[in-house]
Amino acid sequence: MILVTGATGNAGGALVRTLAEQGAEVRALVRHEVELPAELALGDLNDPESVAAALSGVRGVFLLSGYDRMDETLAALKAAGVEHVVLLSASAAEARDLDNPISGYHVRSEALVRESGVPWTVLRPRTFMSNTLQWADQVRSGDVVRAAFPEVAVATVDPLDIAAVAAAALLGEGHDQRVYPLTGPESLRPADRVRILGEALGRELRFEGLTDEQARAEMSAGMPEAYVDAFFGFFVRGELDESAVLPTVAEVTGRPPRGFADWAAANADAFR
Repeated sequence: MILVTGATGNAGGALVRTLAEQGAEVRALVRHEVELPAELALGDLNDPESVAAALSGVRGVFLLSGYDRMDETLAALKAAGVEHVVLLSASAAEARDLDNPISGYHVRSEALVRESGVPWTVLRPRTFMSNTLQWADQVRSGDVVRAAFPEVAVATVDPLDIAAVAAAALLGEGHDQRVYPLTGPESLRPADRVRILGEALGRELRFEGLTDEQARAEMSAGMPEAYVDAFFGFFVRGELDESAVLPTVAEVTGRPPRGFADWAAANADAFR
């Protein structure tokens, strides 16, 4: 049995489907009843006792970073005899700046997993292709997409490829104590993604880059200022580079990663 936390999120949801398609027994940790191709266990990653209650018969766990009392959750995994944990971290952990709150919680989560005594694999995906869904309202209402950091190229990764690597690590061998940085097959600026998305929709979309001042104002309306500063550190001050295309997905899964055009075609209805 594999326990998937974050089972209603982009990567966790893709992993539940991937494991089910491969015939694995899957248990999904969820906060409320939902429809998934998995056995459901009600719980919350901020509550280690609820995670412990979901561990009967579990040999592998897909775990998210940054939750409360994570050391207690990992101790529960070890006590239950879990044989492998796959941690969904992020490239932000590579910045190694504990004063940056995003990097900090990923670095600390990785350290706790390494120290847990449970065999582990760490995934460090670059920006998810599914983050493009934040443009859906703009695309539905017009032909202009406005977004921050227009000159920043990122080798965005499809959550399905994150799921494929996680499934390989949870079901296969040879992945213990491995850190896998995950990218898609191409490095794209926001304008490139807008163009490709327009092609998938059969529309000519136009991109307008926000100034840093405009971006800060928009981001500050929806997230704590410390997180806004973190993203400006990554993408304005250049403290994180997600532009490199890496071979990890192909090396682990035996097939190339999906391109953004594939993701856009599969998710076009979300923008209509």
